[in-house]
Amino acid sequence: MKALVTGGGGFLGTAIVRQLRQRGDEVRTFTRGKYQQLSFLGVEQYHGDLANPEAVYEAIRGCDIVYHVAAKAGIWGDYRDFFRANVQGTHNVLEACRSLKIKRLVYTSSPSVVFDGSDIEGGNEKLRYPASYEAHYPHTKAVAEQLVLDANSSHLATVALRPHLIWGPGDNHLVPRIVAKGKAGKLRRIGKRPCLVDTVYVDNAAEAHLNAADRLEPGCPIGGKAYFISNGEPVPLWDMVNRILDAAGVAPVTGSISPYLAHTIGTICEIAWKTLRLSGEPPMTRFVASELSTAHWFDISAAREELGYQPRISIEEGLKILKASFRPEGP
Repeated sequence: MKALVTGGGGFLGTAIVRQLRQRGDEVRTFTRGKYQQLSFLGVEQYHGDLANPEAVYEAIRGCDIVYHVAAKAGIWGDYRDFFRANVQGTHNVLEACRSLKIKRLVYTSSPSVVFDGSDIEGGNEKLRYPASYEAHYPHTKAVAEQLVLDANSSHLATVALRPHLIWGPGDNHLVPRIVAKGKAGKLRRIGKRPCLVDTVYVDNAAEAHLNAADRLEPGCPIGGKAYFISNGEPVPLWDMVNRILDAAGVAPVTGSISPYLAHTIGTICEIAWKTLRLSGEPPMTRFVASELSTAHWFDISAAREELGYQPRISIEEGLKILKASFRPEGP
């Protein structure tokens, strides 16, 4: 089996590549830059932009399956950049798959595609897309997910996975942001409700992708469906934040502000950043305020039953591994 992993140099992408190589699959990646860790894994690397259909076509040619993991993530930025990477890029991947008669595509989506700013408690795949979004990332991911699911046919089988808050050693997004803000004393609880949230350890998320791929073929029961992926261990949000901080040797978050104040600050920041065209991300946005003050955990029964997904690494075990990764190497 020869697989293409778009975004194979990223956090989740690398974990998928590693598991594919461990079981003996040939792997090719499509990334914007070159990654030394991929060379060590014996991966064939293609470089380019997802918005370039010719580059995408060349990367996919000769492969048997595509794992489309690459995306533009983030809480802030120009809508055109998110659309270009997430929507146009996904369109190009689908067109190349059709032209090259690729039969299987596993797409990495996000639970944020169904987030409307309110609590989600035990939500399943019946949740609908909201009428509007507070950020460009979930909006464009939702559009891309619909493209993928609509593309499922008797010739190309597609499936979308929605892993929630991926973390673990090597994370270049969630964990380092939490740790950096914790060290700087810039973290505050938003609200005092013990809102439960789902997370997923990176190796579990990667294995879910392989599980889906192994069950995917034209006409199969999982084709054209989306699945929530998590550890299946919802925990209070700020407890999880503090456990990550503890793993990094950083003091826990103690201060708090109200959800209303956080949302107000987010609105003001968004207006200021847009009006003054400030660089970087605002310290708060409406989307972040909503995410950090609501419950969002999911029923993963469908993934367990239809994908054979079983989280192998618990949160407790994952935190031990994460803590060990922060230790300086000894003599």
